[in-house]
Amino acid sequence: MTARIPLTLACGDYDRTRAILDGRVQVEGCTLTYIPLEPEEIFHRAFKHQEFDACELSFSSYLRTVDAGTSPYVGIPAFVSRIFRHSGIYIRTDRGIRTPQDLKGRLIGLPEYQITAVVWLRGLMQDEYGVKPTDIRWRQGGIEEPGRTERTPLKPIPGLDLKPLPPDKTLSGALESGELDAVFSARAPSCFMRGAPNVGRLFPDYRTVEKEYYKKTGMFPIMHLIGLKREIAASHPWLPASLYKAFCQAKTYAMRDVREVNALMITLPWLVAEADETAKLMAEDFWRYGVRENAAEIEALTRYSHEQGLVERKLRFEDLFPPSVIEVSKI
Repeated sequence: MTARIPLTLACGDYDRTRAILDGRVQVEGCTLTYIPLEPEEIFHRAFKHQEFDACELSFSSYLRTVDAGTSPYVGIPAFVSRIFRHSGIYIRTDRGIRTPQDLKGRLIGLPEYQITAVVWLRGLMQDEYGVKPTDIRWRQGGIEEPGRTERTPLKPIPGLDLKPLPPDKTLSGALESGELDAVFSARAPSCFMRGAPNVGRLFPDYRTVEKEYYKKTGMFPIMHLIGLKREIAASHPWLPASLYKAFCQAKTYAMRDVREVNALMITLPWLVAEADETAKLMAEDFWRYGVRENAAEIEALTRYSHEQGLVERKLRFEDLFPPSVIEVSKI
């Protein structure tokens, strides 16, 4: 019997990856240990200590390490986390902020300047509303815990007002107290979640705004991809494509489950209607994997990262992904 390669995979516990976690989908030639963790923990352990053979990665952080020539990973275009981000702008409702243009000159908090969600938000603010990153005064810090710092050090960005929050402050607390005018965040701050006075969303009807954004751009923003240790990919050049194939197979199970009408697989009463409505807008494979299939999103994110001073050069597909997952076999 041919020996199988032991492989550790750290990833969120998503419906679209659960078939790998529970063993319904195997990675060819591998004995897999799937470690389900929260994304922030995975990113910290992956980029600081390279603990996992394969793992979920922040796309923005991955771009920065590739640009610096320090990435221990090669990219696999299984985009396990993606979400429209208009909902992630939380504002003081007593400051006269009604439109994106009203954010100019404001003091806005963010967890880290480099996180993917905020890169997308700044990009769409500039592309769609003419609000540049340099039009805003930025304050960086933990959402709920003080002392958060940038995952990887940032070089000074010309014209950008970016400073840390005081060491005893949090974004949620500063938004609630009025020390900040707004917060850009992937996670909803707790002050918003418990209905603190004068805290709301810039786009209360964010679903309508996000649908219009998709109709205009055709983009469903990508947050995370999968990384495979570069040394493992070099030793086993077949593995990137086989790992990618496993993620595609697992997603097929999840896409089937959201259309299962006999007994609902997910705890939402109009789940199938929601899936049908989404498919009418975004096509049947509305959670696309693949490099060519997501060319617009990858192009936008690499451009935003370069324009916002996070990378020195605009990265190409070939910089980010092995050839075997750019040109994949078709049957």
